[in-house]
Amino acid sequence: QVQLVESGGGLVQAGDSLRLSCAASGRTFSSYTVGWFRQAPGKEREFVAHINWNGGTTYYADSVKGRFTISRDNAKNTVYLQMNSLKPEDTAVYYCAAGPSIATMQRYWGQGTQVTVSS
Repeated sequence: QVQLVESGGGLVQAGDSLRLSCAASGRTFSSYTVGWFRQAPGKEREFVAHINWNGGTTYYADSVKGRFTISRDNAKNTVYLQMNSLKPEDTAVYYCAAGPSIATMQRYWGQGTQVTVSS
């Protein structure tokens, strides 16, 4: 069993930066693929980025490519999402998810953290 807790959200202005954290419990987390997703009001949840178990492979949605960076520190059981050049359209609840592979990445979910970007 893996429990995920997101933190780092907040209210910022367009152009600012935020770093989200996804802290996990469970010995298997360091071997898991981890993804970040987001859900804006009235919209479906969408994929943002994912990272493989050792950080060697990352993948981003086109909407955040070049602005967001996903990374992980397995010694701390934590995955990060560095968000730069934030835009109002990045406003959403951000969730992390984890699983043994890309196909099962959404096995475990956190409760989410709110990011609001004002114009």
